[in-house]
Amino acid sequence: MVLIQILLIVAVVVLLLLFLRHHGTTKTAAGVKIGFVLFMILAVIAVIRPQWVSLLAEIVGVGRGTDLMLYGLIVAFGFATINTYLRFKELELRYARLARAIAIRSAEAPAEIDEKTAA
Repeated sequence: MVLIQILLIVAVVVLLLLFLRHHGTTKTAAGVKIGFVLFMILAVIAVIRPQWVSLLAEIVGVGRGTDLMLYGLIVAFGFATINTYLRFKELELRYARLARAIAIRSAEAPAEIDEKTAA
C-alpha cells in the first residue's frame, strides 16, 4: 500500500469517528448516519482499488474514475448545502416562536387611565 492510501484511509476513519461521536446524541436521522457510513466505506474502497472506480465510470458512461468522483462530490455538496440551509431556516422559525412566547408571557396589561388625571 502506498503512503497516500494509508493517509487517506486514516482520514476517512477519523471523519467517521468524529461524525458518529458528535452526532450520536442529537436527533440525526438513522438514514443519514447509514448513508454517511456507506459513503466512507466507498471512499476507502476507492482509495484501495482506484481501478474499480474507473471501471464503474466506464459502466455508467463517464470518461474517467476521477470525473465520476467529482460528479459524486458535487451532488454530495449540493445535498449538504441544502440540508444546512433547511436546518437554519428551521432554527430561525424556532427562535421566532420562542421570542413570541417569551414576549407574550412577559407582557404587562396596559395601565388604566386615571379619570382624574385625564380631565
